[in-house]
Amino acid sequence: MLIGTCHCRATGWELEGDPGSITVCNCTLCRRWGVLWAYDWEGERMHLTGESATYTRADRSDPHLEFRFCPTCACVLAWRARRPDADGRRRMAVNVRLAPPEAVADLRIDYFDGLDSFEDLPVDGRCVRHFWFRVDDPEASRAAPDAPTKGP
Repeated sequence: MLIGTCHCRATGWELEGDPGSITVCNCTLCRRWGVLWAYDWEGERMHLTGESATYTRADRSDPHLEFRFCPTCACVLAWRARRPDADGRRRMAVNVRLAPPEAVADLRIDYFDGLDSFEDLPVDGRCVRHFWFRVDDPEASRAAPDAPTKGP
């Protein structure tokens, strides 16, 4: 199980099984927050822990997504669809930047153009480690001294 926690450890998420590839999005929110997303369905393999606050875009009359964040330290935890799909499932993504670096360093990166085309972009073989660490540094993926070992 992959576990991510906010900075103050009051809230977080859990993801059971393989998270698959991780998405970098360049939309107006994701690029400001610097998030990296792993996707699934709410209540299936992904679960939020602790109390979180919600943000929805004020510039949209009917926003499709809500973003969850820690009300204490403001770390972005996840997004989820505001309405279920036709099959009753609700799409969700968690921010893998909240997981221990060594647990996610080798996950492959996909790119999504959330700013212009709303299409997937070509992949280039990079992994999460390329967004966090000096790739030539063998010590780069060591856990930070304050890295959580358990969920909230």
